[in-house]
Amino acid sequence: MDAGTGKTAAGLARYAVAATLVRAADAGAVVGLVLLAVDPARRAGAGPTVAGLLAAALTAPHLIGPWIAHQLDRARDGRALLAWSYLLYAVALAVGSVSVGRAPAAVSILAVGVAGSCGPLLTGGLSSRLAGIAGPGERAQRRAQGWDAVTYGVGGTAGPAVVAASSAVTGPQAALLGLCAGAAIAAGLTLTLPPARSAASTTGVTDPVLGVRAGLGLLWTSGPLRRVTTMTMLGALGMGALPLAAVALGSSLAGRAGAGATLTMAAGAGGLVGSLAVTIFPIRGEPDLLARRLFAALTVVIVGCALAPTFVLSVTGFALIGVGNATSFTATLAARSTYAPPAARAQVFVTSAGLKVAMSSAGSAVAGIGIGAGFGGRTLLLVAAAATGIGVLIAVGDRLFERRGDQIPHHHERAKSPTRGR
Repeated sequence: MDAGTGKTAAGLARYAVAATLVRAADAGAVVGLVLLAVDPARRAGAGPTVAGLLAAALTAPHLIGPWIAHQLDRARDGRALLAWSYLLYAVALAVGSVSVGRAPAAVSILAVGVAGSCGPLLTGGLSSRLAGIAGPGERAQRRAQGWDAVTYGVGGTAGPAVVAASSAVTGPQAALLGLCAGAAIAAGLTLTLPPARSAASTTGVTDPVLGVRAGLGLLWTSGPLRRVTTMTMLGALGMGALPLAAVALGSSLAGRAGAGATLTMAAGAGGLVGSLAVTIFPIRGEPDLLARRLFAALTVVIVGCALAPTFVLSVTGFALIGVGNATSFTATLAARSTYAPPAARAQVFVTSAGLKVAMSSAGSAVAGIGIGAGFGGRTLLLVAAAATGIGVLIAVGDRLFERRGDQIPHHHERAKSPTRGR
């Protein structure tokens, strides 16, 4: 291993640790705040209503993600902005958790809202810096994107699990303060990352940073980004329904309430395996096409899981759903990195991540309504497959239309050629 390769590997290792810590904090904070608000040890002033308001305060600020990402796009070197954001997240979340039940609810909600405003930089904002940290070449970039998917999977699973487990031993406040410590450590690690090439340093001249409106417009005007965003959103709608579908299907197949948790754990394990697989064997090819194929494969897997006749086969099916979700997610990371211009890369990453979160939440809400209306787990899975499949069909149709549009001007040019008819 030469010095350059070793330096890149060390930078990616620090990135993976920092990313896992902040994403665990992001995923675990909501669970911890809810547990804290309903903790009997808290004095009057907390409770389920405050728990809901705290959860909303932490997640709602993701709506301002594009404006926050615009500042990251403008930065010559975003490490300082990311590090200060993670430190602010840690401090604000700590203040919010300590004050719950001991100070007016408005104080806790305001502090948690400040932490939530940093949320977009814990997810898409950090991912937008990865292309400049990874080594050159498609294989190195795709492997790094696979590791990024691993950090999402590990952080998203470990954060809530650690909070739930430690809350039973030391209480939810200690669990939340542990997450804050992890975010603070990630801030320090972020400052040690290699400088990511930004809009001001990718080329020999300073590229103009796109405004928020123009950056958001890329998700529609760029064909590949439009297609990948469509599939991401509709796929997230289906995946948001997965935990509730697991509960309903597990109960019907195994006859016990805890069976749904087994199915959900299988999906999580499959996601981790899928993420690790694409780091060992990086996906290759055009990300636009790869995304269409992988989302199509995910659709087929979800349908197969819905039709599984036994609980054992359902466990296998949910594990395969996890694998499919992880690999398709890696393809979307590759697409954003490939098709987003440096002048708006952070905006594309953050906005796409925000849309995915919103659609996943909508999927969970729809699934909850469906269960209340008497729909079973199989039906919910088929609806999830339909949403994902519709996204693929829209993307395929869009690509065919775009290809036809690309050919029309060529024929017009031939028809108007000055040599024709002479």
